Amino acid sequence: MRTLNKKMMMALLACSIGFHALAQTDIDAIMMEKNAFCVGPMYTHSSWKDYWEGTLKRENLNLGRVTTEMYGIMGNYGVTRKLNALFSVPYVRTKSSAGTLHGMDGIQDLSLFLKYRALQHKMGDGKLSVFAIGGLSVPLTDYPADYLPLSIGMRSKTASARVMVDYQQGNLFATASGTYTFRDDIEIDRTSYYTTEMHYTNRVKMYDMTNINVRAGFRNHRLIAEAIFNQSNSLGGFDITRNNMPFPSNEMNATSVGVNIKYVIPALPQLSVVVGGMQVVQGRNVGMATSVYGSFFYVLDFSRKTKSVEPSNNSN
Repeated sequence: MRTLNKKMMMALLACSIGFHALAQTDIDAIMMEKNAFCVGPMYTHSSWKDYWEGTLKRENLNLGRVTTEMYGIMGNYGVTRKLNALFSVPYVRTKSSAGTLHGMDGIQDLSLFLKYRALQHKMGDGKLSVFAIGGLSVPLTDYPADYLPLSIGMRSKTASARVMVDYQQGNLFATASGTYTFRDDIEIDRTSYYTTEMHYTNRVKMYDMTNINVRAGFRNHRLIAEAIFNQSNSLGGFDITRNNMPFPSNEMNATSVGVNIKYVIPALPQLSVVVGGMQVVQGRNVGMATSVYGSFFYVLDFSRKTKSVEPSNNSN
């Protein structure tokens, strides 16, 4: 039974989500067991008062504090021990504490990912793993993207490709990944707009993005405690002009640091709790956001095979 509980705990550690954009299980090095399905709700609260207008850090008293809340559901299914399929669907609500702009709310985008462990190799006293991850996202509703910073999303269809390398020695680990995200152009509800020149169209070019994520800390079958560094960059765009609203095709760069903790409940090994937070410490045309999140997840075993468990002293 200890063996089955240990596998269940590792499955739960694979089913966790944070908020910085997107679901974080596509960016950690934990895999679900075959035929195990992990699902659960999540909540994120993010807010900022200061922001970068281009490279100028400032405060806009007409906005006050901008707050974004995300309620969502996320799932992770073990197709095989080497291949996982993940999804997430968020409901997003925004508001500002000052001014006349009203907040928005609604269902945002469906995100789908496939995570494949391409290599697992013993190296020294530890284990090296290499992963390939592909993802897609599509907007589920016709929400307006041209209402930043209170839009609930960018309404751009995306496709992403990520390579991730993980090394674990004992209970200590380090994971690094690089992602390229292709973003489709969007349409807005006006027939002309100005960036650095006049555009007589409702179509807006959305520039691709890159992301670097590094995380390191403690990981075993029950607990993960990790520090996180995240760097996101737009591959084009323009700066917010003085005292103007942001625009979907602005160049948006952000450097964030944070912590993430995942814990499997010993008395109920099907259940895990996740808490964490992120802070934007440097940016361009983004808010200096502080985000905190929490969630819990439950693992369902869809294995068709019934296993008889004999008492054993083997804990592996």
